[in-house]
Amino acid sequence: MTDYLLRGGRVVDPAGGQDRRADVLVSGGVVTAVGERLGGSGATVLDCTGAVVAPGLVDLHAHLREPGREDEETIATGSAAAAAGGYTALCAMPNTDPVADNAAVVEKVWALGAQVGLVDVVPAGALTRGRRGEEMADLGEMARCAAGVRLFTDDGAALSDSLLARRVMEYLVAFDAIYAEHCEDEALVAGGHMHEGERSVALGLAGRPSEAEFLIAARDIALARLTRCRLHLLHVSAAETVELVRRAKAEGLRVTAEATPHHLALTDAALASYDTNAKVNPPLRTERDRAALVAGVADGTIDAIATDHAPHALQEKESEFTLAPAGIVGLETALSLTLTTLVAPGLLTLRDALERLSTAPARILGLEGHGGPIEPGRPANLTVFDPAATWVVEPQRLHSRSVNTPFAGWELSGVVRHTLLRGRPTVRDGELVTEVMV
Repeated sequence: MTDYLLRGGRVVDPAGGQDRRADVLVSGGVVTAVGERLGGSGATVLDCTGAVVAPGLVDLHAHLREPGREDEETIATGSAAAAAGGYTALCAMPNTDPVADNAAVVEKVWALGAQVGLVDVVPAGALTRGRRGEEMADLGEMARCAAGVRLFTDDGAALSDSLLARRVMEYLVAFDAIYAEHCEDEALVAGGHMHEGERSVALGLAGRPSEAEFLIAARDIALARLTRCRLHLLHVSAAETVELVRRAKAEGLRVTAEATPHHLALTDAALASYDTNAKVNPPLRTERDRAALVAGVADGTIDAIATDHAPHALQEKESEFTLAPAGIVGLETALSLTLTTLVAPGLLTLRDALERLSTAPARILGLEGHGGPIEPGRPANLTVFDPAATWVVEPQRLHSRSVNTPFAGWELSGVVRHTLLRGRPTVRDGELVTEVMV
């Protein structure tokens, strides 16, 4: 294996408490030295001048669509998008076809991710069979299989049966696994297409009230208190939910939460032109909600920034608004959006941004080799990006198989220069290293 010397960068490492100018020497897939003006006889030099060297990003929430909807995304194309965005690991959601509700499917996803070799693909398992919310899935089988599932969710739908939710939590406690919830009361959001409020009335669209999120989140926090289960709230979008999480953490409950870059950057004003690329679930909400999310990310109430990468076929997104599916692609824009909308205005420090994008999600998923620290003996899962360089989002140039993004034409700061997975470049000098794919 080739040795690499990452020379001249600023090492920002939340887990190790580092923020300094230093070189990083990588040999045999691990970091062997961190310091100024390191020698590296025979090592290939990767220029990091003017760039930040950080732990590889970790996404808690991505939809790779395979198996079942390979026309929208595959594990190979999703992994390519992730590596290009600075990611070294991601958690693949189970709403595939067939549903990842058993060991056979999750092991297939895990094995395909390993075969591609661009990021570590960590499969999530469904909470219930077929994600129908009626019968517990094979949780123990998935937790004990080769893929070692740690996070379980019916993402895309909340588990509406409270007794079943309790029984699932009680079962997951035995594996110290995570119950992750898509917090929307299905009855309250039925038929809705955007946040319920003044804009939905003005646009003549049925709404999805923030109370639908709050009610499920409050129920799940109460059940987590009862069962002592680990609870993770997916893509939080409402101000009231942020406060619920804040109180749960103050109480000492094992509750974590994530927010997406699009909920942190946009409001329901993005739907004024009926742009289907801004249609997401949970929906974009008001400026009050967005500000509460930003405050929650800044003070640590919201543990992680997760993409909810949700690719859709072009013809589906080009249909009329009420028929278009919800979701956007996000793996290649997440870092830049965070730098542009949160770090540059001073709402979040660079160290805290990297903690939310890498260290915290790695910790939640129990990924020991990811999220730092950057120190000798640790796996060299790293990303190098230039925070000052800018680029314009051109959907057709993204590595994802789908192009559904509301950020087309946006100029963003932050360009990924190199990504290394266990010491092997997956992105080098801004270009995907496709030969690592089997």
